[in-house]
Amino acid sequence: MTDTATGAAGHDPGADAPDLLTGLPPILDAGVETLILGSFPSPASLAAQQYYAHRQNQFWRLLGALTGEAFADYDYATKQRRLLAHRIGVWDVYRRCAREGALDSAIQSAEPNDFSRLAADLPRLRRVCFNGKTSAKFERLFAAQGYATLVLPSTSPAYTLAFERKLDAWRAVLG
Repeated sequence: MTDTATGAAGHDPGADAPDLLTGLPPILDAGVETLILGSFPSPASLAAQQYYAHRQNQFWRLLGALTGEAFADYDYATKQRRLLAHRIGVWDVYRRCAREGALDSAIQSAEPNDFSRLAADLPRLRRVCFNGKTSAKFERLFAAQGYATLVLPSTSPAYTLAFERKLDAWRAVLG
């Protein structure tokens, strides 16, 4: 007997599809001049509901070296406030996706965030930086809107470039 709801004998065509995960809200305010876009939060970040929560991710350490602040030691609310004080915002290119594990290469069924209101909501935004190659797939979109763009080496522990080399590249974030 065929189940009319699934179109097959007891088989649900969506049963094999992975569940879509939802990303984090952006860290933004009207004073942001530089936006750093990642791809999608890691499982550790989703569990903590904090950007770059994986203990081996170098994002907060790099931002600390760039700004002279102890970002890695701050609680998350303080990290957010201090980022905004430096006119830096953080968000991801994908709003939702399916992914097993933490690797960007495993991202499937990705839905981009809606960036259509950035110009109106962030009137001081001048530079959009991409934390790794996956988020950099959106670089042309932002360049076409007149923003300066910068593709940076990923802060992920999966990208094994030495910290000092990452830091050299990331110095341009504040430039």
